[in-house]
Amino acid sequence: MRMVMFSNGGAVLMQAGFARLRRFCAIGLSTFAVLGAPLSVAAEPLKVVASFSILGDMVKVIGGENVQVTTLIGPNVDAHSHEPTASDSRVLADANVVVMNGLGFEAWMPRLMRASGFKGHEIVASTGVTPRQLDHDHDHDHGHSHGHDDKADGAASVDPHAWQDLRNGVKYARNIANGLSRVDPVNRAGYQARADIYVAEMEKLHHEIRQSLAAIPPERRKVVTPHDAFGYFGQAYDITFVPVAGLASDAEPSARDIARLIREIKKTKSAALFTEKALSSRVINQIARETGAKVGGTLYADTLDVTDRPAGTYLGMFKWNAGQLIFSLKP
Repeated sequence: MRMVMFSNGGAVLMQAGFARLRRFCAIGLSTFAVLGAPLSVAAEPLKVVASFSILGDMVKVIGGENVQVTTLIGPNVDAHSHEPTASDSRVLADANVVVMNGLGFEAWMPRLMRASGFKGHEIVASTGVTPRQLDHDHDHDHGHSHGHDDKADGAASVDPHAWQDLRNGVKYARNIANGLSRVDPVNRAGYQARADIYVAEMEKLHHEIRQSLAAIPPERRKVVTPHDAFGYFGQAYDITFVPVAGLASDAEPSARDIARLIREIKKTKSAALFTEKALSSRVINQIARETGAKVGGTLYADTLDVTDRPAGTYLGMFKWNAGQLIFSLKP
């Protein structure tokens, strides 16, 4: 075997070669870092703004660890009375995605988006839902106010509370999952898998509620609530909801409406009275005093409770509302 000996000149060349190798490695690592940038961006949670607590919960369930959710209207707050703040504008300006209900529920959102300079993606959760149409003149008789988009007199008004039917909740979940997948395709599989599990839970609960309420005699399935938020629930689960006021929770019912309702309850003796979370119970309590009817409990319409409470999630809200109704309406 021949041994190769390096002269001093060879040693210099060898050192120069190592220097070039180190530079090449450094360039390679830098290039890898640049090419790998989309992966690191995708690994950062999407900044998602949800308009109110029910949508915020849905986004958290479907988005999982891939989203950072800020809810503009938090739990136990009347969504109808929200007035956008400077803080809302700052949060929206920094967001990648905004999730809203649509159907005129967030009439203030377009103005807020323009004012904030929002440049992200919009997801309208109610896309594909068949809206519940209301007679506008009838709605105004019940004190409909500016909380939603108004139509011209004589036109149909759309009920935005579509989430009160779990079958619509399925559509909300799919719209949210598909929207997040478009914005963040790297994590599409996770969004869709979580949505599949969520949808299965909704469908199961929907059938359980229908079965439980079907056992209650039809003549007992009549419920008085402060405002017209449970129309979709009533259609889905065959319950007649009689709202004291119209769609907007801040509407004041007329004395004529209250007197008419009191006469009807005294005559039929079949209606159960319920208050709503985050709304005044004054009118419901007045009706209870004058009719002798019992207040069956509190329902959640436009808001969730805090997360560690039974009605702190969308599914938890349905379980709570159904439980309250079944307990109060059963013979």
